Amino acid sequence: MRSGITRLVLVGAGPAHLAVLGRLAAHHPGDLQVTLLTRWPQHTPAALLPTLMAGGRTPEQARIALPALLQAAHARALAGHCIALNAEARQLTWQPADGSAPQTLDFDLLSLDPAAALDRERLDTRWPGAREHALALWPLEGLLALWPGVLALAQRQPVSLAVIGGNTAAVEAAFAAAERLRRDGAPGSTFTLVTGGPEPAAELPARARQRVRQRLRRAGIQVLCEPCTGFTAEGVRLGNGALLRCDVPLLACPGDAPAWLADSGLALGDSGRVRCDDHGRSLSHPAVFASGEAAEHGVHAPDHDALAPLLLAAHAGTPLKARQPPRQPPTLVACGEHHALAVWGPWVLQGAWVRRWRERRDQRALDRHARPAP
Repeated sequence: MRSGITRLVLVGAGPAHLAVLGRLAAHHPGDLQVTLLTRWPQHTPAALLPTLMAGGRTPEQARIALPALLQAAHARALAGHCIALNAEARQLTWQPADGSAPQTLDFDLLSLDPAAALDRERLDTRWPGAREHALALWPLEGLLALWPGVLALAQRQPVSLAVIGGNTAAVEAAFAAAERLRRDGAPGSTFTLVTGGPEPAAELPARARQRVRQRLRRAGIQVLCEPCTGFTAEGVRLGNGALLRCDVPLLACPGDAPAWLADSGLALGDSGRVRCDDHGRSLSHPAVFASGEAAEHGVHAPDHDALAPLLLAAHAGTPLKARQPPRQPPTLVACGEHHALAVWGPWVLQGAWVRRWRERRDQRALDRHARPAP
């Protein structure tokens, strides 16, 4: 590592970077200059999506304010987003949030942890009509700005809502939308989950997928295992040629890799994300680390708390310690109406107590970052 001040740039305020700021609040080397580049002055954890859509929390109750955390970590913030990266020159270009001219930022260490987002430039290529007629689940702050309009429409009349996506986030969005609109909207609204082909929550074990299907039936959510091919003003076009008429199509597919990675010079995987070792470090540029939506890991992805020690070791120039595979916590799937599933290996548990467990876990995460160490 270079002598003098080390410039560490954090792109995105994802959970790994929040953990880094929390660690720096307790211990910040004097020769480390930290800059956080983020679009928003607060962070809303993606795990809180179901309770936000269902009305269990207001957006204000779910946001982590960044200024206090940054102050405690002795870090500065830049309001904007990355638009280009030159990994070889160790320089990125960013667009300020106020719309002023793009600026450049040099770094010695770089960590990428951007929020999930669907690339709006690619939407109409993948799903014609999506930009004009569909809502996107990601970025979450964008959905939260538009969700009140959906609620207002549902209060005036029954609506048909279709969630397009088959992973657990899409399943949770379908449950949450049905719970909220049936409780606070006009009677008669209908709900459909368009999975794209596989059965719902295909990434879960077979027994858990069976429980998810049972809960969807109980909630009256129709499941169509068909791909979406596009959108019109009338609804969703399906792969079998049919048109699913709906008032509110909600795209809940996984987020895209940031488009600016393509020309960054970093080694990328087939998904367009940074190829990383088990430490989350780029295989081609060891000064670059990646997490979340930016990363394509090896066998084991580091957990969020592992990033801070790795960055501090890289700053100090000490070897990164061999690490054990992280212990995988249970997957907690919110299924509406105060119900959730806990999936841990072959075990599947369910009930209102699992939902309370998830809510306590989410609250601990909020509390952890709301009160940074002095």
